[in-house]
Amino acid sequence: MDWFTAPDYWLSRLVFQRALAGLYLVAFLVAALQFRALLGERGMLPIPRFTARAPFRRTPSLFHLHYSDRFFAACAWSGCAVSAALLAGADSLLPLGAGILLWLVPWALYLSIVNVGQTWYAFGWESLLLEVGFLAAFLGNDAVAPPVVVLFLLRWILFRVEFGAGLIKLRGDACWRKLTCLDYHHETQPMPGPLSWFFHHLPRPLHRVEVAANHVTQLVVPVLLFTPQPVSSAAAALMIVTQLWLVLSGNFSWLNWITIVLALSALRLPATAPSVPAAPLWYEAVVLALAALLIYLSYHPVLNMISRRQVMNRSFDPLHLVNTYGAFGSVSRIRYEVVVEGTRDDLPREDSEWREYEFKGKPGDPRHWPRQFAPYHLRLDWLMWFAALSPAYAGDWFGGLVERLLENDRDTLKLLRRSPFPADAPPRYVRARLFRYRYTTWRELRETGACWERVYVREWLPPTRLAGVAQRS
Repeated sequence: MDWFTAPDYWLSRLVFQRALAGLYLVAFLVAALQFRALLGERGMLPIPRFTARAPFRRTPSLFHLHYSDRFFAACAWSGCAVSAALLAGADSLLPLGAGILLWLVPWALYLSIVNVGQTWYAFGWESLLLEVGFLAAFLGNDAVAPPVVVLFLLRWILFRVEFGAGLIKLRGDACWRKLTCLDYHHETQPMPGPLSWFFHHLPRPLHRVEVAANHVTQLVVPVLLFTPQPVSSAAAALMIVTQLWLVLSGNFSWLNWITIVLALSALRLPATAPSVPAAPLWYEAVVLALAALLIYLSYHPVLNMISRRQVMNRSFDPLHLVNTYGAFGSVSRIRYEVVVEGTRDDLPREDSEWREYEFKGKPGDPRHWPRQFAPYHLRLDWLMWFAALSPAYAGDWFGGLVERLLENDRDTLKLLRRSPFPADAPPRYVRARLFRYRYTTWRELRETGACWERVYVREWLPPTRLAGVAQRS
């Protein structure tokens, strides 16, 4: 079928697949370096405890068949190796069928991780990586030109990501309709970046322009993805510019980056397409059957997107093939942070010496300037932001965090920037206090060197010690 392939998108496919492989590599690296403290056998939310109560049909994963920390590490590092091979172009050296299977390996491995990841993996960009990664496997390799149907489905994902996010903003917080949300967002977002302080202090009229431009980019521009060239490429390019602006303004894991990668697939990049044989019949049949399945599965995400009760970041099938997206339907006006402290005193008193734990990404010491981590994802830091919103968000894991801090657990301390206690002298008590944070003004920054000013609000967790540990007299 002559219409089946689009030779003009040869270079677009190459750039898209290599960039996606890079994001897979980051995702598996995050899993390999953080899982022991979060999900391991002695983690805060152990995978064996989860698989004992969650059926395989609802959460298909290799770890239902077997779990050990060593096996999880092998899967994560194998994912890194395969992703690196795809980044280097290993799929282009294989026959078409083998190339597809190679692309399905990181998808299957990451699906196994996400489906047992519980709270730590309850983010929209996890499902987005899986949805895009599954579809990317059927884009083919150098043995065939990119299939038009798969390119269309990738645009369909990009449309749902942007349009769904735009709709949830209009239906959510009134500040989006009043164009005032950016008066607060850069200060209260989950994990500010090194430039977030400066974005916050941009003139308020410019913030209004930013919000209005966001509405246009998310509600109007996505429709143009389905128009003829060069309009569709211009729409994709505008989305890329918008996402790069968001990359500069905060740390949103790989959400912005995978949106950029999706937009790359919609660009018709100038290149001379090589001459290749026609697509084999079996490949055409597989791609068309896949398209029919994904269009069928799109029913519930579309129904959710047009519903007045739209929910965000929801998966409608256990394989995460078609999902719904959207973020920041509401924006916090005030930033709260949970500050975790420990003491070596046998009996905590008002005058006890409490030492503060420093996290890598979340605000703590007011003089500590935020760093850029995205697309790397600091899972504990992100969940600490939710914990500050409400203790209910941390009910299933915060007790485990405190217990491991009291034990000076090595894997847990690796998730932090700095522990105030030496390895052989863990704290006897740990507590948590809630503070209100705000960005300093230009004048305060010059005078104090601090980018934050914080005020104590209340006790979040009273002094806690390990059960069964006797106090010294």
